Amino acid sequence: MDLTRLLDEVERMRQAVWSFPAHWDGRAAILEMRDAGSRHWKQTEWMGWYHEFLCQKHLGAVLDIPGPTYGNSTLDAQKTIPWDFKCHAANSTRNDIITNHAKAVMSAIRDYGRYGLVLALGIVEYNDEERTFKKWHQELGGGPSDYTLRRIARGAMSRRRKTEFVLSEIHFVCLDERHLEECGGTFQKNFRNADGSPRNAKVSLDLRKLPDEAILATVEFPAPAPAG
Repeated sequence: MDLTRLLDEVERMRQAVWSFPAHWDGRAAILEMRDAGSRHWKQTEWMGWYHEFLCQKHLGAVLDIPGPTYGNSTLDAQKTIPWDFKCHAANSTRNDIITNHAKAVMSAIRDYGRYGLVLALGIVEYNDEERTFKKWHQELGGGPSDYTLRRIARGAMSRRRKTEFVLSEIHFVCLDERHLEECGGTFQKNFRNADGSPRNAKVSLDLRKLPDEAILATVEFPAPAPAG
């Protein structure tokens, strides 16, 4: 891996993400994705898909999109190293993020030396008690999804949907095998798919344990002005 090229790549991305909007309204983001032809606008977790949408739009001149494929897993982008685009609510009680399938992440590190994340952090707002946002999103998409219908059939609880996201910072994280050992774990180890087949384990990263040296750059966005 050429460190000079990697740092230049990160600097070009750092400049490009200043074009990201700082306030993501759920309704506007979903309509923007739909109107642009994205196939993910119906997804419940719209925030992560909108981050991917923005990265594809603004980082396409820097990175090759999509990235390499390992088995059934395709990483989001690549250049000097492969990258995934991830988004996390800073006001969540959870401090971990789920990245990609463990085999894909380890294969990327083996082939390229490091695995990168364009990690967006911010503050989220959630649906009201009447769940008006959820109803609006379902009606826009033509009714409940198959996933929702299966959840209802098995009696599982519905999570409150995010309605807004205020972007506070974007970190450019580069991980080698040692970094993964320090802050990583696995997720969905013993889970199974709907057909009964074992689900591939994913890498979970504890953000509190990310080594400083793994964060190559950070962009901090100013807080939006108060309404009125």
